[in-house]
Amino acid sequence: MTHAPAPSPEARPTEAHPYRIAPQTGTGFRLNQGDVLVVIDPMGEQVSDLMAFAADNQDEWLSSGRTFDYNETIYLTTGHRLYSNRSRVMFTLLRDDVGRHDFLLTPCSTETFEILYPPGTAEGHPSCFGNLVKAFAPFGIQPDQIPTTLNIFMNVLVDEKGKVNIGPPISQAGQRLELRAEMDLIVGLTACSAEGSNNGTFKPIDYFVIPAGTRAE
Repeated sequence: MTHAPAPSPEARPTEAHPYRIAPQTGTGFRLNQGDVLVVIDPMGEQVSDLMAFAADNQDEWLSSGRTFDYNETIYLTTGHRLYSNRSRVMFTLLRDDVGRHDFLLTPCSTETFEILYPPGTAEGHPSCFGNLVKAFAPFGIQPDQIPTTLNIFMNVLVDEKGKVNIGPPISQAGQRLELRAEMDLIVGLTACSAEGSNNGTFKPIDYFVIPAGTRAE
């Protein structure tokens, strides 16, 4: 499985020409403060893992714990803000067509398939962690810096005893999540590689960027 490079800054994806992340791959790119990242599930029932680092200091990253603390919920949707490990706002969620995403579980990795899937599954299996490692490598971000990701469109169910179950995504074809960058960011984005997260299939993820100052709020 090849890794799809991000488009050049001169050819930033737009609504008319979104960038398609092929199934089981990922990409990395920069966002400027005020840019709006639009992540689309073009075919339905496909998860996308997102991670971000502050562009001026890679020791600052998107934090699930801080985000849960300050929003007082694990179910994030329109109007919620996503915080860094230094308690600064990284994103604001502007539009959420789905209303169910996950920020509890780590990106799937070789170890995920070794531990949770049938024997032999891990060999040669692409993973979101591996794809994020490739996506962030050009920016000098190391594998051990990649924490829990925002798993867009992932349907994680928590029962009354705290047991976690992964259900099929409820996203339908064409539904989107829009996130406004509240600082300059380095972003990694995938089309998730774990069949258990995507109702047994692998599909692409589309995204485009609305430049700062060009969207009427």
